[in-house]
Amino acid sequence: MLETKDYSEKLLVSELKNGNEKAFRSLFDLYYQDIYGYSISLLKSKEAAEENVQDVFMKVWQHRENLNLEQSFKAYIFTIARNQAFNCLNKAANDALLKEAIFYESQKSHEYGDYSIREEDCKKLRKEAMKQLPPKRKQIFKMSRKKGMSYEEISQELGISINTVRNQMSKALESMRVFFQVHDEII
Repeated sequence: MLETKDYSEKLLVSELKNGNEKAFRSLFDLYYQDIYGYSISLLKSKEAAEENVQDVFMKVWQHRENLNLEQSFKAYIFTIARNQAFNCLNKAANDALLKEAIFYESQKSHEYGDYSIREEDCKKLRKEAMKQLPPKRKQIFKMSRKKGMSYEEISQELGISINTVRNQMSKALESMRVFFQVHDEII
């Protein structure tokens, strides 16, 4: 009986090699369940297993002229099924890595965008706070913070005492701090 099965399989493969569609259909019907079961055991998905079976038999049809009559057809299609399944799993893993990389990059750009928006908001808020300062206090603050001048240099340039500079800076910082606290929803 086993010899009859082997003989009929070889006959079908020989006919398939010559382009016989009925022989192809017979081999498909003969091995469909086995390849499907094997594919589902590797891929763990009915849809992926079904697609794998279709891909296996498509390859068999496309390369039918190259079939080796001495080789076991069953072993041949199981090898194709395994290779196709591994390719599918590799592709899925690479897609997952690609998705993760894209997500990571989008998060980076999103965080950078958030940071630059917050930084812009802070600059606007600082300008608004400085507008609230009296002119002399604003001048002292700018000389200290923007020009990087020391209290002594400011006192010499403006002809006022270091204590006056210190007091004005203290009052400027305090009024700016209060302004920021009132407008902290922006930050």
